[in-house]
Amino acid sequence: MTNENNAGAGVNIIAQPSTKPADPRFSSGPTKKRPNWSASNLATESLGRSHRSKIGKNRLALAIDLTREVLNVPADYRIGIVPASDTGAVEMALWSMLGPKPVALVAFESFGEEWVTDVVKQLKVPNELHKAGYGDLPDLAKVPTRTHDVIFTWNGTTSGVKVPNADWIAEDREGLAICDATSAAFAQELDWAKLDVITLSWQKALGGEGGHGILILSPRAVERLETYSPPWPLPKIFRMTKGGKLIEGIFKGETINTPSMLAVEDYIDALLWAKDLGGYKGLMARADANLAAIEAWIAKTDWVENLSSRDDTKSNTSVCIKVVDKRVTSLDADGQEAFAKALASALEKAGAALDVGGYRAAPPGLRIWAGATVETSDIIALLPWLDWAFATEVAKLS
Repeated sequence: MTNENNAGAGVNIIAQPSTKPADPRFSSGPTKKRPNWSASNLATESLGRSHRSKIGKNRLALAIDLTREVLNVPADYRIGIVPASDTGAVEMALWSMLGPKPVALVAFESFGEEWVTDVVKQLKVPNELHKAGYGDLPDLAKVPTRTHDVIFTWNGTTSGVKVPNADWIAEDREGLAICDATSAAFAQELDWAKLDVITLSWQKALGGEGGHGILILSPRAVERLETYSPPWPLPKIFRMTKGGKLIEGIFKGETINTPSMLAVEDYIDALLWAKDLGGYKGLMARADANLAAIEAWIAKTDWVENLSSRDDTKSNTSVCIKVVDKRVTSLDADGQEAFAKALASALEKAGAALDVGGYRAAPPGLRIWAGATVETSDIIALLPWLDWAFATEVAKLS
């Protein structure tokens, strides 16, 4: 890579790098499929069959069993495949379980804000809000986890910030810890003993197809479902009990609504790949390596910083970077947003990176998915392109 001084503009224009990522897909959901993925690898016997048929239920049960194995979910936790992705799984939990306890809401990015809207404006349950801006976490030590139900995201997909651990959640809690883990699962270690409701979607971390969620319940969550009936009506797709008892079939592959068996087969394929890597620890090692490559580049690059303000809260999946160069930060808000969009557009037009624009409400910058399905070699190949795009676009400001 060579530099050519542009004397008229007073900036350096960087020549386009000679090597592009072998796969330029860095979307934060649906994410890139596993290495060497091919539709021809998918089992097809369940396609065109009823999900209630023996083979349909067996394949759904296999997806549940592999999820337990790969994530190391405790044997007494239930795992169910539910409609409407991670959002559907969270909504099922909130509308079915909230009410007996006041709710502590932990919000530090857009999805956490959505759960605030549900609790405050829709369900209107007594609550208190613990909020932080993009790049930060609220003071978790102040969250009343012993006396309240707690709702939080483990990893903020739109902020690139994660909770460092679950030490702040009380072991002797009276309420439930409800965790949206959709961009943490399969890349970060979840402390199952501290979590009662865990939600995720396979499109977020394993490159699966959209539309399906995973809902994981601890025995304490099951007890809440079986002993409490909310005062508001529940749509059919939210109902997990009948006659005061958990509908166990939901957690054995008898889904509430009709799933896409093609999406299920695709998920099974990803889980088998993950199992071969050694489960979540192998997946986490790949994501950690991707983050390390990005962090090494940030350390020697003066125009960018990780959006996370602390090392122990930096996401290893949805890595968010902000532009800190004064030529950009001196622009008004619209100008900074336009610059960030120009960066993402330049990268896409060059075929170097697809879908890396930062979230619209986050500080202007880029968001790079660095989860396990992304090869570190592609991350390394991408980084010079980020410098090229910045130099190209900042020159237009001069």
